Amino acid sequence: MIVLGCNGFSRVSEFFSERFGATGINKHYLLGHDAAAALLVDGRLVAAVEEERLNREKKTTDFPENAVDWCLKEAGVTFDDVDLFAFPWNWSAEVLRQITDGIGASPLPADTKAQLVRNMGDLYEQVVSHEAILADFEARTGYRPDPAKVRFVPHHLAHATTGYYLAGMQDAAFLVSDGRAERFSTLTGEIRDGRITVFEDTVTGSENSMGTLFSAITRFLGFVPNNDEYKVMGLAGYTGPPSPNPFVEDLLRLHDDGRYSFTKPLRTDDVHSHDALFEEYFGPFEDTLEYTARVSAAAQEMLNVATAHQVAHLGKRSDLDRLLFEGGVALNCLNNTPLFEGSRFEDMQVSFGASDTGITIGAAAHAWLNDPGTGRAEIAAAASPVSPYVGPSFDEAAIEEALAGFADRVSVTRLGDDAEVVERVAELLTEKVVIGWFDGRVEHGPRALGHRSILANPGFTDIKDIINTRVKHREPFRPFAPLVLEEQAPKIFDMGRKTSSPYMTFVFPVREEYRDRIPGAVHVDGTSRIQTLTDEGTPRLTALLRKFIELTDVPCLINTSFNVAGEPIVCTPADALNCFLGTEIDYLVLGNHLVTKATA
Repeated sequence: MIVLGCNGFSRVSEFFSERFGATGINKHYLLGHDAAAALLVDGRLVAAVEEERLNREKKTTDFPENAVDWCLKEAGVTFDDVDLFAFPWNWSAEVLRQITDGIGASPLPADTKAQLVRNMGDLYEQVVSHEAILADFEARTGYRPDPAKVRFVPHHLAHATTGYYLAGMQDAAFLVSDGRAERFSTLTGEIRDGRITVFEDTVTGSENSMGTLFSAITRFLGFVPNNDEYKVMGLAGYTGPPSPNPFVEDLLRLHDDGRYSFTKPLRTDDVHSHDALFEEYFGPFEDTLEYTARVSAAAQEMLNVATAHQVAHLGKRSDLDRLLFEGGVALNCLNNTPLFEGSRFEDMQVSFGASDTGITIGAAAHAWLNDPGTGRAEIAAAASPVSPYVGPSFDEAAIEEALAGFADRVSVTRLGDDAEVVERVAELLTEKVVIGWFDGRVEHGPRALGHRSILANPGFTDIKDIINTRVKHREPFRPFAPLVLEEQAPKIFDMGRKTSSPYMTFVFPVREEYRDRIPGAVHVDGTSRIQTLTDEGTPRLTALLRKFIELTDVPCLINTSFNVAGEPIVCTPADALNCFLGTEIDYLVLGNHLVTKATA
């Protein structure tokens, strides 16, 4: 069985721009960002890629025309071969009715309610209804799927299935939390034998969305909401939360049934609805580290408290020992370690596709798992953890063709086998250099996981400033993640009950005796967001790290995404060369080619 998952809308960005002023800082609104496509063949993920990697528009909402085309070509199939088409949204007429009923019952002024109802009706008709999605698909691809082959998967169920499928399809309880789905922002439940049970009484409406509130705080601090929340996480490390914390004491309310709410509900039609409240709590906005860090630390504590409350209730409700945490809020890695450590669950997984980058995988997996033709034996055969390296790759000929186009601007040394690449690059990394690392298939998700990465030696105290200012062109307070061998990680980091963190979704304290050995990878609060490596998962990168440790006795390498601020992670050799030449990266490794900038 072949299943194509697809997320993205041709007109959603234009619609929110026209109706809600979602431009500039507000351009990443609530719907359709992280457009992507994924393809399953007999339950195995054979191809998946975000549209932004191909159209070079960060967090694009556009229909994933390029991603769909690449997935089909990668698998050697056509639309006629596809058995099911899965979309990670289910905007039914009933959903629209419930939304408009909620608007009608709200305390908003009558004219505001009337305009909102009109806007939601138009959004439904023009963009998100079943008919609109299929018409959009046909307009962009020239192919109209047979309605009998189409599955519209509710957004949060797609998220839950993403985590379940990528972790190897073992029974688990789950928490999904993000900005909003069709109507809601969080839900909990269980997945047993591929079937989802939602605990309906724990559903949280969008007016009490922790994800949207955190985005509102991100906007208030001068960053891009639905994109720069990680900056707020970074700032939170510079100070502790205020005591008392008004976000926790005054705004957040915890309920006995495991839900939470806000004393002042959000207004998704007004992106500034809580700005006055933030200034009431913290004083007029100041563009200073002290002010932004204080607000960030307060927001982080609020998010921690709310999710811990949900997970504690979920732990009483479910007798399963595994926890899956998915949705955009799950990318708040500063929360994930204490959340797991404070729970009764034996393991907690946050997938590499936790944000909307992964929901095409989840929608496709949900359609496959719930199809009458999918048998238990087929599911069992596909039940193993899934690699994130499922995007485009480029062979020797493609790399050499790209290098030829830059021949007057670069110098190239052709290295031999992997061993020679590892030896040479490890030697370079003993010095204070920055290296672009381009290897194999593109990783899926928002984090660079060692196939499209920038690498450096964390043993230098000023390496973080060098990368931030000369390469990434980003704020100096931003930390970097270390690569560490999985078997050595607990010795270097206080990992508690975790034994691995392959997708940079957990943050751990650096043990005191190692902080001076990897200063470039230690945040101001003494923590690191780590990526653990194994020989099986990333063989060449792991070999590089082993050789680097042998040469330097420094136990980690810095890994950050191969891009500059505001641009997607590089995909093609040409992308890598353009980024290399536009920054102060010292060396570029393209497959087995070592590239330097040509001297005048």
